[in-house]
Amino acid sequence: MYSFSSTVRYSECDEHSNITIPALINYLQDCSTFSSESLGHGVSYLREHHFAWFIMAWQIKIDRLPRFCEHITVSTWCYGLTATSAKRNFTITGEDGTTLVRADSLWVVVNTDTGLPFRIPAGEEVYLTDDEPLDLPPTRRKLKLAGDGLPRESIVVTEQHLDSNHHVNNTQYIAMADRIVRAQDPDFNLDTLLVQYRNPAQLGDVLHPFLYVEDAGYAVDLCDADGSRYCAVRMCARQ
Repeated sequence: MYSFSSTVRYSECDEHSNITIPALINYLQDCSTFSSESLGHGVSYLREHHFAWFIMAWQIKIDRLPRFCEHITVSTWCYGLTATSAKRNFTITGEDGTTLVRADSLWVVVNTDTGLPFRIPAGEEVYLTDDEPLDLPPTRRKLKLAGDGLPRESIVVTEQHLDSNHHVNNTQYIAMADRIVRAQDPDFNLDTLLVQYRNPAQLGDVLHPFLYVEDAGYAVDLCDADGSRYCAVRMCARQ
């Protein structure tokens, strides 16, 4: 298990002094990259070997949002590795050890020269730990949305949306979906976040969002002009 500690910053919080959903996702994403760097398999290593780890799906359970100035510990561990995919858990705990956030994720390796997934290279088993997986339902690789979504204003990908692979950063899709849901329902209280990544959007691409009102909350499908999915985000309400 890899862990790092931090303090929730004012710039990461909403008007109620709770951490925003994009900032929370950034903590999880940063923990993953810090873990890779600590193992010698970080950004420089991946560039040298012409591959990258791409996340395919998130399942994030929020027991309580961290608050401004709260001291937190973010942890991650890889508990499953096959020939073509990996499973990684995350937690965010408070200063007293209380678990605030639990997450599961699915990952694949992509050849950065071809843009295609391929078998996990030798040596990547360095990520595996003996830590037990969290008690969460299996994370689904695909999200199915029923019915017709409500079209929302299109989004043009700019440089601020991109990561080091020149694709829209994982967190940016969630931030887009979160803004769309909050515009529909400002008091929405998030319990569980489910995300499916499919096709990476790049600079200049136009994302066409569709909002789905569901029994459990909302979903947002971010598509291209032909309806092919870039990313789908399901936000389930706290009951």
